Amino acid sequence: MLDSTMFHLAPMAFRRPQLTQLIHRKPFGALINGLTSISLGRWRIVAALSAVALGGAMGGSVEAAERINLQVGPIRQTLYVSDLEEFAQTGQVPARLSLYQGILTPEIQAMLNNRVALNPSMADRMVADILASSNGELLLDSLARVAPGLTVDQIRAAIRLAAKQTEGLNVLGIVRAVPQDTLEVDLTAALALVSQLNLSRLEGDALSTVLEQELLVTDDIDLPKNLDPTQEGTMAITERSFKFVDRERNRLIPLDVYVPDQAIVEDAPLVVLSHGFAADRRFLTYVGKHLASHGLTVVALEHVGSNVEALNNTPIDPAALEEPSRILPASEFLDRPRDVSYVLDRLTWMEQVSPMLGGKFDPERVVLLGHSLGGYTGFALAGAQLDLSALPRFCNSLTPVGLSPADWLQCAAIALPEMTADLSDDRIVQVIAMNPLVGRLFGRKGLTEVAVPSIILTGTKDGVTPTLAQQLGPFHQLNGPNHHLIAVIGGTHLSVGDPENVNAALTQIPFMPELSGDQTTNLRQYLKALSLSVAMQQTEQADTYSAFLEPAYAQGFSTNTLPLRMTQTLPDTVQGWLRTVAPDQARSGGETLKSWAHLNTLEARKSVGNVQRRMMAYLRQEQVSITVLFWPMGLPWI
Repeated sequence: MLDSTMFHLAPMAFRRPQLTQLIHRKPFGALINGLTSISLGRWRIVAALSAVALGGAMGGSVEAAERINLQVGPIRQTLYVSDLEEFAQTGQVPARLSLYQGILTPEIQAMLNNRVALNPSMADRMVADILASSNGELLLDSLARVAPGLTVDQIRAAIRLAAKQTEGLNVLGIVRAVPQDTLEVDLTAALALVSQLNLSRLEGDALSTVLEQELLVTDDIDLPKNLDPTQEGTMAITERSFKFVDRERNRLIPLDVYVPDQAIVEDAPLVVLSHGFAADRRFLTYVGKHLASHGLTVVALEHVGSNVEALNNTPIDPAALEEPSRILPASEFLDRPRDVSYVLDRLTWMEQVSPMLGGKFDPERVVLLGHSLGGYTGFALAGAQLDLSALPRFCNSLTPVGLSPADWLQCAAIALPEMTADLSDDRIVQVIAMNPLVGRLFGRKGLTEVAVPSIILTGTKDGVTPTLAQQLGPFHQLNGPNHHLIAVIGGTHLSVGDPENVNAALTQIPFMPELSGDQTTNLRQYLKALSLSVAMQQTEQADTYSAFLEPAYAQGFSTNTLPLRMTQTLPDTVQGWLRTVAPDQARSGGETLKSWAHLNTLEARKSVGNVQRRMMAYLRQEQVSITVLFWPMGLPWI
């Protein structure tokens, strides 16, 4: 299955008392302490040499570096750049590198040949924007410590120069932008940098710039007078909680139902909310109540095998490194869509016999809103066929390098006994998938078989389900004119969540780039209007609400922190990027310049200890609920 040295994601979402219990449970402490002492074997060498190449390469002007001097305390070792180039091209180890024969593996060769595909005509602008971002500035400062003989300006110039190469930006290309004959590299600083570097965020920075500028619209829009879909409706709401039991699967399905007191919308669709992994049915409460106030019945399901309670009750042990299904049961990829279908069956009967529900919705027309793994749930119901035939090979090739939580999480599915499944339900008539986890779960066809109108919302700073692989690639697969992409420039994985269900302390943790409730207010207001306008497309009021589904309307909710864009077609530059970087929808091992995971070094362990202590101090604050994602080394990964 997965390489035993691979770091896995341990996503956790706990209410405060549960978290306190978990922190003091011996298995948790043992896991953290045990994993911090794991020997990374060849991956430690891969990351170390990568850091050397990156650190030694960043300089800037005309000459090319010929030698790299590695300094580790009093020990100095010299590598020749031409030898590294020969090995990268041929896979043969030159004589002067014979000492490293055992560690110069095909993985190292692939790393040296990794390229970021950039359109040369746009490279300067994109790299400039990346390096001007907060992540880029942090990277530059860190690299200046790795190569103390270079200035930040030299490093910036070298990267921009190397990015203009027609074959793409790669490590050895940057090396050739260095002016000195010999570079001095502090290997200890390089290893510390590798332990925290997340270059995938830089990809998000680049995409942010492209999407924000190229999807900008200047059209005026005529909106209906005396109608504001962001405002609460006039209808009183009845809230009820139920627990259904699917006896065939021995599966409990808790749900909250928000019902308008009167059926003011004739033949209104039913709206279903599906939460993400390690969350609960309250994640989108504000949307449910808003829609109900306008006369729509809303059902918020809880998927018991992948909710916060299930995770809290799951023993955490090192075996999960090789078996993600110990954290996320593989059966959840089948059970989640089946939860929805079972609830729809029960509600169809209840709508006929219940005074509370009778006549309040059309059970044959369902609009599904899903977040993260709930987005997967929506697409599976909407016609995308579960197809795991390509997933084992992908998962077996995963390395700590460039690994996103979504990459690791989807690999839980390979424990299923069947490779394909049709989970579709023709009662689903529209889907809004927010930060969906798609990956390779639907095989080569991906979302091409989804026929119902669909909206994908992506946050360009989403470190859990990265935008390019998990949202832009899948959106490009959707066929037909009735699909939309909403780009939240700077949006993170939890930006759409109800602030009452997401711990505000997450916004204060340095390595957890979540946004505060104040920063996402406009986005949530827009999502109220969007979900209402989408649902109303199934009623006689469709034309009235269609104006609120225009790009100009979405753009009007932009803030300096979160510009919003809406489109039905990806810009040509992004389409070209997808063809080059992610031809099979999601990138894998050797296709792009990688981000690096944690290394087992003294400096790195010290860093982890400090981060872990800061995190626990934040998370022990009295909060309603939290959602936390950890790497097992203690580093949060969002």
